[in-house]
Amino acid sequence: MAYSVKLITIGRKGELTRRYGNQVLYEVKSDIYGCSIKLLTGQRPVLERWEESFYFASQSIRSHGRLYVVEEPLEEKNTVYYDPQSKTAFLINIDYYGWIKSLALSLAGDVLEDEHDIYSVHGACLDVLGKGVCLVGGSGSGKTTHTYGLLRNPEVRVVSDDWFYARIYGDSILAYGSEKNFYIRADLATIWKEFSGLVKSAEFDNDGRAVVDLRQVVGKGRILPLTTLDTLIILKRDRNDGGVLTSLEAGDALKILVDNDFFNPHLLVKNEFKRSLRRAFFEAMLSRTMIYQINTTGTPEETQKIIMEIAGLRP
Repeated sequence: MAYSVKLITIGRKGELTRRYGNQVLYEVKSDIYGCSIKLLTGQRPVLERWEESFYFASQSIRSHGRLYVVEEPLEEKNTVYYDPQSKTAFLINIDYYGWIKSLALSLAGDVLEDEHDIYSVHGACLDVLGKGVCLVGGSGSGKTTHTYGLLRNPEVRVVSDDWFYARIYGDSILAYGSEKNFYIRADLATIWKEFSGLVKSAEFDNDGRAVVDLRQVVGKGRILPLTTLDTLIILKRDRNDGGVLTSLEAGDALKILVDNDFFNPHLLVKNEFKRSLRRAFFEAMLSRTMIYQINTTGTPEETQKIIMEIAGLRP
């Protein structure tokens, strides 16, 4: 990660609010899985991408969390301050919208985690033949590649390609999406040509990313608000490991998740209390799902066939 989160007191939050208040030209509240998250910024490109990413929330509702996106010559690039008491984050000199979006989701996740027993999962969530399949893994492991690869199949629907929220209902884990649109890479069509039209019509930023309406390709009916998780697949890319597919026990999978900070570099608070909450949730989640690990050192098509077989799809 190119940024680190520095926790601050509510008193310091007040100081920063006064310091950056004159930069705020735009204020908008968005609905992130039932949380009203307020963006405050003077940067119109950030505002426009934000409004493309998230559902609109009533502006008369008080916000659950606030996200300032501002500039400050005296601060280092990619500085993040966060006050957990007031749920207020200051993103200073951040030029990559993907981090802004992820930190907004993390801010909502902090509210949901503390008060509603709902947890963030940094991964893709698909519905395959009525059953939820989750893909998680470190950067470069192929989550995005294989999410969109699976979406070439008409029997696959998508809840989220990057981040979803999950909660326990009895013996089930319900997974919920929260974003209106999807944030894709410019090289998506290089791997899967079925998305070439979407890529051609997209407006990419300097980082080679664009917010797009995936409904243009897969249709409205294949974007789902929720599913019930059945299978968790951990992706890794390790050329020193000759193995490809491994079935995991819950305890072994939990160790992988804990050792890798749940594959989520955007969590705002990482104290022992928070770790214990997350560990307990993922332990419960893993006890209710089938778990596999796939080494993605093969070609995308080779890995796709393995995932499809696990999910019960015909190649």
